[in-house]
Amino acid sequence: MKAFFDRAFRPLVHLAALAPLALLAWDALNNNLTINPIQAAMQRSGKTALVLLVLSLACTPLNAIFGFKPALRVRRALGLYAFLYASLHFAIFVALDYGFDLPLLWQDALKKPYALVGFAAGLILLALAITSFKYWQKRLGRRWKSLHRLAYLAGILVIVHYTWVVKADIRQPLAWGAIVLVLLLLRLPAIRALGQKRV
Repeated sequence: MKAFFDRAFRPLVHLAALAPLALLAWDALNNNLTINPIQAAMQRSGKTALVLLVLSLACTPLNAIFGFKPALRVRRALGLYAFLYASLHFAIFVALDYGFDLPLLWQDALKKPYALVGFAAGLILLALAITSFKYWQKRLGRRWKSLHRLAYLAGILVIVHYTWVVKADIRQPLAWGAIVLVLLLLRLPAIRALGQKRV
């Protein structure tokens, strides 16, 4: 049973990560994206990017504290999928919402801090996606780990972006922020050691 789970876990993660994209495409083709399809597509792609980013951050604590090694084998994939959805989120914003009117986009972005914060998070995810391959891991050496710890900064920026976008009901962004905070705390050696003793 364990061997079957180990073999099936990675394909299931890939299918689960691609399912929101397939559903979004299906709803777009069938005009099921509410009365404001651009906004709906942006919200769904952005939310999926956040979920996958948080799941990628959870992989290391799951292995370190609970000994769940399969999590490490999908960590990179989850991070890349998070970047995929973040890129889609940005593409919808630039192409559909602004029609590639870059001067207008820049002018409006300066008035909307959430756009700048989201763009900063996207740049971090871009850097992490580019350097996620073994070539860069070998080339950067110890600096590679330091660079990829910026995933937590990206997570925090995404939470800030999400909070400023929703404005009124910020319960969901705060809940996701709490999860990111817990994942950060679980990286502390003392807490990690305590968790390992209890398992």
